[in-house]
Amino acid sequence: MSKLKILEFPDPRLRTKATPVVAVDDALRVFIGDMFETMYAAPGIGLAATQVDLHKRLLVADVSVDKDQPHVLINPEIIEKDGVTVTDEGCLSVPGYYEEVERAEHVKVRFLDRDGNETELDAHGILAVCIQHEIDHLDGKLFVDYLSEAKRTRIRKKLEKERRQQNAVVI
Repeated sequence: MSKLKILEFPDPRLRTKATPVVAVDDALRVFIGDMFETMYAAPGIGLAATQVDLHKRLLVADVSVDKDQPHVLINPEIIEKDGVTVTDEGCLSVPGYYEEVERAEHVKVRFLDRDGNETELDAHGILAVCIQHEIDHLDGKLFVDYLSEAKRTRIRKKLEKERRQQNAVVI
């Protein structure tokens, strides 16, 4: 397994709409392992393939404290949602920033598992929020899109400034 590079806002590749996975094979399962390694190391609770520059409909998540309840959702589709929750969300592609976002408290998702079997999952609370957040990534949407234009611009400018400072040559 190997750690993957996470794209950061405002990278335009994060706006790419992911296409369906057509084959669940050993190469995809290796990539899924790399996604988990990357997510856990970051550290995060969810990661969409779009965030690591693979524009396929694939996400991984593990919201457990002990990191022992991994979920793999291939070609996920929300088929039911209800309730409302407001959560202070962050994102591995928008490091260091957290804002309140309103989402459904419960979602029912249909997807393929890592063996290519169609299955469904009823998710509540933070897992439901995480799945919605990651599916947004697959649709080219970021959590900052739920914020005002002013907040989004401020975050973008701060991240760009931080990157310039990190890449500056000190003589």
